[in-house]
Amino acid sequence: MAFSADEIREKTRKIVEPWRNGKGGLIPILQAVQEQMGYLPPEALETISREMKIPSSEIYGVATFYAQFHLKPRGRHVVRVCRGTACHVRGSLKILDSVKEITGVEENQTTEDLRFTIEPVACLGACGLAPVMMIDTQTFGRLTPDMVKGILDKFE
Repeated sequence: MAFSADEIREKTRKIVEPWRNGKGGLIPILQAVQEQMGYLPPEALETISREMKIPSSEIYGVATFYAQFHLKPRGRHVVRVCRGTACHVRGSLKILDSVKEITGVEENQTTEDLRFTIEPVACLGACGLAPVMMIDTQTFGRLTPDMVKGILDKFE
């Protein structure tokens, strides 16, 4: 989903258009841009600033404050490894190490091919299945490090 700088600016202008003369549209605009582009490219943020007459520092402040927004491209699949107490005690660090070794990236990074983004999380709320990993909306529990590759291989 790679767009040229001109395409990003044009798509962003179309998203901003209905909000141009109103107040309170920044978050919905950011959400719409990210949904369409997968993240918030600098060209989009500059266009929003110019079109909405909002200082770019304010836009970056909002975009970096809320965890839902991403300033870098993300993978097609987000791998979340639980680091909560139950998962930690049952070996989630080894699961995370396996994910990092197989994908070749560290925590909070994205593979070059944009296949995976690795995100350790405080808790996935599935303590009874510890250790747990989620890929997109699918939960995988009672994991061992040797199970990780087979699971990741299912996601192209």
